[in-house]
Amino acid sequence: MPETASLRPGLTRLAEPMESLGGLLREWLPRQRWFAGKDRPVTELGLLSLTELFPGCLHLLVHAGHAGHTGVPSPGGAPAAGDCYQLLLGVREQPSPRLGRALVGRVQDGPLAGLTVYDALHDPRTTQLLLDRLRHPGTHGFLRFDRDPDQEVPAGLVPRLLDAEQSNSSLVYGDEYILKVFRRIQPGVNPDLEVPGALARQGCHRVPAPVAWFQTKHPFTATLGVLQPYLRDASDGWTLALHALAAGDDFTAQARAIGAATAEVHLALASAFPAGVPGENGRTAAAMTERLDAAAHCVPALRPFVPGLRTAFAALAGCDPGPPAQRIHGDLHLGQVLRAGREWFVIDFEGEPSRPLSERRSAHSPVRDIAGMLRSFDYAARQRRPWRPEWARRCREAYCAGYAARAGWDPRKKHGLLRAYETDRAVYEVLYEARHRPDWLPVPMAAIERLAVRGD
Repeated sequence: MPETASLRPGLTRLAEPMESLGGLLREWLPRQRWFAGKDRPVTELGLLSLTELFPGCLHLLVHAGHAGHTGVPSPGGAPAAGDCYQLLLGVREQPSPRLGRALVGRVQDGPLAGLTVYDALHDPRTTQLLLDRLRHPGTHGFLRFDRDPDQEVPAGLVPRLLDAEQSNSSLVYGDEYILKVFRRIQPGVNPDLEVPGALARQGCHRVPAPVAWFQTKHPFTATLGVLQPYLRDASDGWTLALHALAAGDDFTAQARAIGAATAEVHLALASAFPAGVPGENGRTAAAMTERLDAAAHCVPALRPFVPGLRTAFAALAGCDPGPPAQRIHGDLHLGQVLRAGREWFVIDFEGEPSRPLSERRSAHSPVRDIAGMLRSFDYAARQRRPWRPEWARRCREAYCAGYAARAGWDPRKKHGLLRAYETDRAVYEVLYEARHRPDWLPVPMAAIERLAVRGD
């Protein structure tokens, strides 16, 4: 990419910065994989903070309001409605043909008129400078950069932006470290920083420990990105499962090992964080029913199954409470486990980004994670035709057996809990696929039909 142009004097003190960027961002944001409001028109854009991170690179927190919401900040500084997004925007005098999908556009009016704006995470120069900030802790504008004092990050690591479909952006540096840059920002400590740090202090080797991180101090305190060791030769469980299916191979040994790794992480989490309040099944069932009703309102295909699905949640209120609530992963599936050598690792503790941060940081039944992984085996089995339900069933059994061997209790003996949490997960999947990947909707709908009609 060509050299960055110097920013015009006073650019970071603009009274109305959206005067230049608002129109372009309204078109560009909904096209990004990590933008959560694809099904809702962006009716308002407001700037929450602006820092000139480097010459030619602006760090922004932008509030995107949607129809029916005003976007007025709450007393605590967080937007009351809509979403807050982190953007790193490069600004250049001349566009480059290599910008591709990183291009936001050429500004037509306002203080940035005549300049080309692009997603700076696609710019190797910017991402190298970002790593240098993380190597040298300190404050820059509204931003704070921190590092584990016992970890030295070498200079000169070559960055590359991962092109995987995900809800954030990830940069790999020299195949040594991976930096996750959070896109959708909520006030508070992100679990993907909090949980791996706590597990490292517990001596749990199943989760790569944070090396460095950065946060914002304005308009609220929030985690913006986390640097961790990169498992260079690792393969994720989803890819390995699909390879096994394509080759007609058994996957039960791997599923059992993943179950054991899950149990180890759960045990470490139970030691690292306070236990939750027991006897919450009634409240959990009510919340699950509420989510079901909301999803059925948005996805008509779900409505005929609502009565049958409600029975799973009604049964939860009176069944064995199971293990105590505790901190969990929150979004566990085959894509969140990596095999490096003979070991399995668990990554991405952010939880479901669509849920409030306070909920993601609270205690839940570990059965919720187990249900997520069981659903993932079903997803994998349905990627090939003809569907192989027996493959999924064997993997589910093996996973639960591996979990039971380490945890000391067997998820299969908590049938009411497992059915309710798997149903809740399938309802979430239906809503997600309807919004983001309509072609995948038949996968969770098959589970919905099974859980509503047969209840197993």
